[in-house]
Amino acid sequence: MLHYCAEKKFLKCFFQSLLLQIGKEMLEEEARQAEEEKMAYIRENCPTLSFPQCTLELQELCRQLHKQIDLVDEERYDMETKVKKCNKEIDDLKMKVQDLNGRFKKPTLRRVRMSADAMLAALLGSKHKVSLDLRANLKQVKKELKEEEKQTGDWRKNIEDKAGMDGRKKMFEAEA
Repeated sequence: MLHYCAEKKFLKCFFQSLLLQIGKEMLEEEARQAEEEKMAYIRENCPTLSFPQCTLELQELCRQLHKQIDLVDEERYDMETKVKKCNKEIDDLKMKVQDLNGRFKKPTLRRVRMSADAMLAALLGSKHKVSLDLRANLKQVKKELKEEEKQTGDWRKNIEDKAGMDGRKKMFEAEA
């Protein structure tokens, strides 16, 4: 059993070192290929520089370089506008997808305890100087007590008066 565990650990270490060695070789190969591609691109797009012998040749070289710079700037500008347009289209499509799915990320809301004055000061900044008294603008309502409620007495009498039974009650009392 002990021999089996030691052999297993040895194989594990061996395979790990083998994988690391293969990975290292692959990284070196990729770096070498990248360098070769870079040099091929430079040979292709960058001609050898010939130094002019007189000022006329130097001026002509400068004109050619300026023309090439202008062409490259135009291409760069065109590419930037295309990229911006594509990004805007992507954002619009993302919004449409969200609308179609109907799933929106709801932000977590935090409770903010703030007075009305502090809220207006935060919204309006230095423009807000008057303190806001919310109760000052409320309508004052006075309760008027009715004359019937002011009179205290037998509640039965009040009920009979309200019911309008005076005449009928007398009729029943007269018959009895």
